[in-house]
Amino acid sequence: MSLYHETADILSIPADAGGNLKSRIFGKKDHKTSPQQIYALAAETCKWSAVLKEVIDNAGILRMERKASLSAPLTPILSLLLVHDLLLSKSGVALPASHGLRLSVERHKTRLNAELTRVRLRRKAASLDALRLQVETAFAQASPKYPRWIRINALKTTLDHQLKTTFKDFTRVHAIGEVSSAVSHNLYIDEHVPNLVAVSPGFEVLKTSAYKSGAIILQDKASCFPAYLLDPRLEDGHVIDSCAAPGNKTTHLAAILSSRTVVPEGPPPKVFAFERNGHRAKTLENMVTLAGGDEIIDITPKQDFLKVDPDAKLYQDVGCLLLDPSCSGSGIVDREGLPPIHLPGLTGSAGLKPERNQNRKRKRKGDKDSGPDEQILVDDDGKQTVITSEQELLSRLDTLSSFQFILLQHAFKFPSARRITYSTCSVHSQENEEVVVKALQSDVAKARGWRILTRDQQVSGMKEWPVRGSVDAAHGNETIADACIRTYRDDGRGVMGFFVAAFVRDGSLASHDAGESNSVAWRNQPTAREEEPGSDNDEDEWGGFQD
Repeated sequence: MSLYHETADILSIPADAGGNLKSRIFGKKDHKTSPQQIYALAAETCKWSAVLKEVIDNAGILRMERKASLSAPLTPILSLLLVHDLLLSKSGVALPASHGLRLSVERHKTRLNAELTRVRLRRKAASLDALRLQVETAFAQASPKYPRWIRINALKTTLDHQLKTTFKDFTRVHAIGEVSSAVSHNLYIDEHVPNLVAVSPGFEVLKTSAYKSGAIILQDKASCFPAYLLDPRLEDGHVIDSCAAPGNKTTHLAAILSSRTVVPEGPPPKVFAFERNGHRAKTLENMVTLAGGDEIIDITPKQDFLKVDPDAKLYQDVGCLLLDPSCSGSGIVDREGLPPIHLPGLTGSAGLKPERNQNRKRKRKGDKDSGPDEQILVDDDGKQTVITSEQELLSRLDTLSSFQFILLQHAFKFPSARRITYSTCSVHSQENEEVVVKALQSDVAKARGWRILTRDQQVSGMKEWPVRGSVDAAHGNETIADACIRTYRDDGRGVMGFFVAAFVRDGSLASHDAGESNSVAWRNQPTAREEEPGSDNDEDEWGGFQD
């Protein structure tokens, strides 16, 4: 029963409360039902709500159930959710056969099916599948024109196998623009990142058996850059993912390690995944299990990376670290976008924003009855900050960049570390090139021989990526700027805004540092929560196992 009530609660949140559907669901910590189930039901019901509203209104079930269901009242939102599952879900209504809510729709099944047929015929759809295609097309056309990026999970499958199964009916194309259409069955194999494909936004990835089994993972192309650029090899030893949840980058690291040759002697390297937030750590555990990474990934829940002693025996063989810390989230695609929902028996929409207002901001100066200019900054943790001035934005960015710099300094202290990637889903230079330059100028970087991984030394796909960092933001240093990798949303490449850079030092310096002790210094570093008061660390690409 909690599935329907919890989903209804999410869909009832006022539009001006901020956040998108994913952040509202996966940012909540006390669900009784799987957040993935709630998201799937909410998203599909919103998509079908115009059709379902017409069916429910014409069948008149809300009026008939008004008195019959006093013990379990059938509200407009609940009616949408239940009728969706009754008519469109293969498994039907997920409630016991005797449950009041289930009975309230099932006793009208014949009438509802008849009205669905009438709706289909009015829309000139020859079959339910044809109606489904209409609904998917309309929804995709109203959504941002971004492809669905899908990483083939090498822990469980191969690209060749997926091309012959999940994508067997797709036509391969050679330009990313050819998969942005809502209705195309085209597939683009990425030229920069191995085991990555893009398909049209209308493709129902979540319904495929490959997605449900963890064989394929929704992950934005830019989000795949950090693990691929880090390029961990078996001889590097163990790997750390410092801010791991929800687990897309963590499982990508594990997949890369598993693709390497067999270790000649000794145990295989591990990925140590840290996540301070207990709720997000549970999401990480679920993701790792689904993706088949349990044997490679060692999760340390409720552990702040900044509290980890770099000189601890367990981490003496850590050669690579991936840092993807909290950031402003300014590069995330359609962060505030919310699907419209059409409620039966009522006019307009309740809860979620109507489509035409999806990009609405707070009142601006000059608007009637408005105060100062305002915008809502939603970081990749889902934390919302109302920004009323340029000075306030700069202050927020300064807080974030200070934390990011401290995180990098801490990573530099691991004695055997040879490579580090640092990434954000931000477009602001304060969190990107400026942090990189400051980190390179730090005492610990100079003492331990850390430098930027130049473009010519990067793994082939990243070396070939054309969009690089800002020379001005890199203080005029063209080498550093060219070593930094950027992506921008709405530039025709089909990705969100992102930044990544890598740091490297040679093996002799790493071996030399192995005997040093930083036990005092690391204990005096502030934690992520001390640097980020009020943040509950609820992240980026997701909600769940999404991109």
